[in-house]
Amino acid sequence: MKASDKNEMNQFTRKGLAGSFRNAFSGIKVLVISENNARIHFVILILVVIAGIVLKLSPAHWIAIVLASGLVIASECFNTAVEYLADAITPEYNSVIKKAKNLAAAGVLISAVVSVITGLIIFIPAIFRFFDA
Repeated sequence: MKASDKNEMNQFTRKGLAGSFRNAFSGIKVLVISENNARIHFVILILVVIAGIVLKLSPAHWIAIVLASGLVIASECFNTAVEYLADAITPEYNSVIKKAKNLAAAGVLISAVVSVITGLIIFIPAIFRFFDA
């Protein structure tokens, strides 16, 4: 690799990484500002974290909560991205776009249901232990 290629790569990486993070946080901002369901998911996540702290969940349980919560938020991001892209393609009704939007919404629903089941598996025994102690 030539020195000029190496310098260009290092500069690209530094600028690219910072720009990638800016874009990602901008996306999270758009998600929180524009999507009611995403705000609901974030509020529930905050309540889950508070409950987990109070109930002194194990590290394994925290891992499950982080993965399940991350899945829901990421699904919400993908769903929102599909909606924006579909609306940019055509504001008029299109049966194929409707299917794409419905599939993206189904992904959010599936991840939310899995998250709720995970939460019940973790929190029901934790709540019983908390009140038995």
